[in-house]
Amino acid sequence: MNIDFEKMQGLVPAIVQDAANGEILMLGFMNQEAWGKTQEIGYVTFYSRTRNELWTKGETSGNRLKVVSVATDCDRDSLLIRVQVEGEGMVCHEGTRSCFTRTITVGGPQGNSRAGAPAPHVSEELSR
Repeated sequence: MNIDFEKMQGLVPAIVQDAANGEILMLGFMNQEAWGKTQEIGYVTFYSRTRNELWTKGETSGNRLKVVSVATDCDRDSLLIRVQVEGEGMVCHEGTRSCFTRTITVGGPQGNSRAGAPAPHVSEELSR
């Protein structure tokens, strides 16, 4: 499958998900070289936009991300990478399992839903 690296100036967002429990762990960016290295070594490799270089997640910490499967979205410009976390499991550089730890409260007609819970109308649809 061809990935469209052109829409974002040579980069695609790569969402990393724990294959065992479905938890979203982090988001990084890949260029073609990072994608190629990921395929070659079987561990998630990103392109650092600040350092302008490749980095394989967990090289220094030991919390490596072993690729289990990869899917692309319908436009082929985003990746979902399901992984097995190695090491102590602290994926975020801040020492947490997931980089997504800061909850943002969002208002609206439904009010504030509990973080991670589907909105009530979604729960109703799922239970049918």
